Amino acid sequence: MADAPTTLIIIGASGDLTRRLLLPGLGSLLAVEPEREVVVVGADRDEMSQEDWGSTIRAAFAEAQTPKESVDRVVGRARYDRTDALDEGQLRELVASVEGDLVIYFALPPQVTVQVCALLEKIPLPDGTMLAMEKPFGHDLRTAVELNRQATRVVPENQIFRIDHFLGVNTVLNLLGLRFANRIFQPLWSADHIERVDIFYDESLALEGRAGYYDRAGALIDMTQSHLLQVLSMFAMESPASMDADELQSLKSQVLRATSLWGEDPTTATRRARYTAGHVGGKDVPDYVAEEGVEPANKTETLSEVVLEVRNQRWKGVPFVLRSGKALGDQRKEIVVTFKAPSHIPDGLRDSGQPDRLVLELKPGAVTLDISINAEGDPLDLEQKELTATLGQPRMRPYGEVLAGILDRNPMLSIRGDTAEQMWRLVEPVLAAWKADEVPLEEYVAGSSGPEGWGTVPQR
Repeated sequence: MADAPTTLIIIGASGDLTRRLLLPGLGSLLAVEPEREVVVVGADRDEMSQEDWGSTIRAAFAEAQTPKESVDRVVGRARYDRTDALDEGQLRELVASVEGDLVIYFALPPQVTVQVCALLEKIPLPDGTMLAMEKPFGHDLRTAVELNRQATRVVPENQIFRIDHFLGVNTVLNLLGLRFANRIFQPLWSADHIERVDIFYDESLALEGRAGYYDRAGALIDMTQSHLLQVLSMFAMESPASMDADELQSLKSQVLRATSLWGEDPTTATRRARYTAGHVGGKDVPDYVAEEGVEPANKTETLSEVVLEVRNQRWKGVPFVLRSGKALGDQRKEIVVTFKAPSHIPDGLRDSGQPDRLVLELKPGAVTLDISINAEGDPLDLEQKELTATLGQPRMRPYGEVLAGILDRNPMLSIRGDTAEQMWRLVEPVLAAWKADEVPLEEYVAGSSGPEGWGTVPQR
């Protein structure tokens, strides 16, 4: 770890993401590693005094329980520069004000990020400057390719960090240990033993004032196109020789290149729905189309389900069902691995009829193994029992883990350019079918478990 401070320029510093996620994440990192030296420079078009910027940092760090000494040190060095990042002169002046190692963090929409990168191409940057970009990486395959090409004209690919904070979630990282450090699971991790894999991210939260972003994105882009596809790639990748970042990224990319829609038909492999008025957790939730800022003509889905297949020797024939939605009665944030039935059960043993399952909770964090064992009473009756282990608490917030990787120049928790493009390749046929109304937009009552009949894998 370098002794010299790294300057973190946050372009879009007055936005919600900086205040709600990025700064608390940095605070949680400094709570664990207080020796890090970071100069935080906020930049945005909005007016903000140095005192207000310092107060914003203090409030975020207090939320992360950062030690006072670290808070005072960061606030003492921090500054806010009112900057229009689309003005070449102002952007040049901002970059020139920095000495030493530099991270430019784009807390901006992708269409603005690509414009800022085009200006940065004309501006001398300190050697080793790193670019950190928030998802989504473009809004379709074409714009993702455009963003990648423009960014690599500014710095090399290994200095670009595409941020998916989901990769910093403790339980997602635990996938690596579970898969590759346990002999009990290693020989079972294939189509020979696994019937299906479900990746759920069902939330009880409704829109919560995010119409400006969510009504243009929807559940598919907000969660599946980014977070859940990354979880799939980590779940299904081959064993790495080491925890080298380049190797891990290559193995994840290999999985996504082999992935396609189940039956290659978006009309049968996908479903979509949106919530109507109901109650969640004792709170009234209005009809989605009645939420402030929603444009009903967008036909935005709040629940999506996509069935995929990884077409390689390990996984061919196994359906991967990715589902995510809002305003649901039961929160399910987990990976469910359903194992195939035993090849033979001795005559006389009365099976429970339930498959063995491995459940990996993404939040709050636990591993449960459902297995068939002898029931109480008659020993020839079998029943399912749960073996559960609660995972340890994360050392820092997901954004803290991601920022640690950036500051250490370790891209293990970032997304490589080719992977970003592959994720768009997978969802573009779905978006096209939905736009053409080839897949009906179903409805579900807020607080329910969603429409009936979801979760079935279509015949091919």
